[in-house]
Amino acid sequence: MIVVITGASKGIGKAIAEQFAAAGHQLLLCSRGEKSLYDTVADLQTRFPECTVKGRVCDMSNKADVQSFASWCLQQGTPDILVNNAGQFVPGSIHNEADGILEQMIEVNLYSAYYLTRALLPNMINAKSGHIFNICSIASLNAYANGGSYSISKFALLGFSKNLREELKPHGIKVTAVCPGATLSSSWDGFEIDPRRIMETNDVAKMVFAATSLSPMAVVEDIILRPQLGDL
Repeated sequence: MIVVITGASKGIGKAIAEQFAAAGHQLLLCSRGEKSLYDTVADLQTRFPECTVKGRVCDMSNKADVQSFASWCLQQGTPDILVNNAGQFVPGSIHNEADGILEQMIEVNLYSAYYLTRALLPNMINAKSGHIFNICSIASLNAYANGGSYSISKFALLGFSKNLREELKPHGIKVTAVCPGATLSSSWDGFEIDPRRIMETNDVAKMVFAATSLSPMAVVEDIILRPQLGDL
């Protein structure tokens, strides 16, 4: 299978890439950071020689970059799985966050998935199969203090997922919204966190991989994961 994963050089994206690499699939990865991306490509290819891993630098907040990445992916073949993982967390409150944060959050967390999905879908529709994962957040489900525009963008990404699922049912393409709670990724850099209160990135990755193993007649519509002791 051809698996496209955005924001794949660290955190949840890298953990998901590891799951599919271990299963011997063809991976097409992107990240904004060139060194971290190609380090990830080399690491996965070395550890899992049965798979094929390619990477391309892409700023997912830039529409032209996203469309260029999509064209590159289609040159490799029609994707079987698309994981829209690229995202960014900027804490704050709507009433006092810096001007431009809403636009930044929408571009990185919503438009990235929207533009890439639209570019890849015609080929996937022609193939009459595929599975799209949108990495949303617990912030897509419940408002919380200091969520601000990040939460707005993640609510929108969940809405995008729901609409997309309905539209793609006749075409045999599955859509899964993944809503993780606190997960030990770069979003938590600088915070002191009790490791017993936060999930591992591999917890999310395992659930995404498991959802791809069902028959064509079944779809996991939503994956909701929280730390066992509850949200932070």
